[in-house]
Amino acid sequence: MFLYGWSAKHVGSGGAGFEGEDGGKVHRIRGGLSERRGATGGPRDVWGPGAACLPGFLGGLWESAMEPANASRPDGEPHGGVLAHLERLETQVNRSRTKSAERQRAQAEGSALGARIQKLRRLRDELRAEVQRRRATVKASTDSVQPDQTAGMSEQDVLERRWEHAKAILQAYRFTGLSGRLTSRGVCVRISTAFEEHLLESYFVELVIQKPLRIHRHSVPAFIPLEKMAAQYLQSDIRHFLFSLCEQLNAYAGRKFQADRLQGDFAAFLTGPLQRNALCSLLSFTYRADSGPSVAFSARLLYEDLTVTLPTRVTVACEGTEALSRSWEHQRASHETLFSTKPLHQVFASFAREGEKLDMSLIS
Repeated sequence: MFLYGWSAKHVGSGGAGFEGEDGGKVHRIRGGLSERRGATGGPRDVWGPGAACLPGFLGGLWESAMEPANASRPDGEPHGGVLAHLERLETQVNRSRTKSAERQRAQAEGSALGARIQKLRRLRDELRAEVQRRRATVKASTDSVQPDQTAGMSEQDVLERRWEHAKAILQAYRFTGLSGRLTSRGVCVRISTAFEEHLLESYFVELVIQKPLRIHRHSVPAFIPLEKMAAQYLQSDIRHFLFSLCEQLNAYAGRKFQADRLQGDFAAFLTGPLQRNALCSLLSFTYRADSGPSVAFSARLLYEDLTVTLPTRVTVACEGTEALSRSWEHQRASHETLFSTKPLHQVFASFAREGEKLDMSLIS
């Protein structure tokens, strides 16, 4: 190899020698110094410390030129010279572009989610403002009827004031499922229940507007603690009483709706009867994950909080000797998670969809 008019003479352990074209003089680089020898072989001059980097640079060029094409680096990756190095650089560039595209895509998705979050927050703030406004309206109507104001009023006037107060409450909470009408004794409150946009049963409570307030008649099921709630809130906070009753009735209607859907629409998955109590706060049943022959599971769903529609404690167990299989154990754990986070009929609807996908794969 020739480098600026010099040719490599030899490479040894002590350094590299180069022969130039200036009258046969030989320059030898050894130990960070450069010696220039004349015809007699004696050193004529020595380069200073500034030349210490030259041996490594020239030695690296020499090793790159003399290295075989199929040589490997200590880490096992082929070296391959300049072309291989260019290929590695191209691969790194492609990887960098791929990562950059993934980052941009993630940023776009994050921006979309951020915009949706902001929209939901604005909607939440609007709803909160509407609730505060309606509460202020009810409070204003309540404050307008003070004991000292009714001291000089007749009994008929006091009754009319209370009727107006009751109508204001019903108008304020109509959007929650509460409505009502005036009766000869006072007011009849209607509580409409719903679950997942399905309108369900309605219940009635007739209140007598007199001191103390009392319930004349109602259609609330006996297992709902109506008397307990009335003793706690009816005289002191009628709004709290109505909200608590509405919350428990809606939760009961939602649990009952899920159990009815399971018995009616997904009976093919059940291997035995669905057992439930009157409150639908305890459900027990055995089922299969598909309508065909497979491992049977037994499930027990407990609703300790009577104001919720999702179970607070779920237990799923495999039946038979197949329970020893690790795959069935994984499926059992996934079923517990589904029952804890999704309504009952939605879980079995997902089982049905998985069975349809399996049937289509077998046909194809």
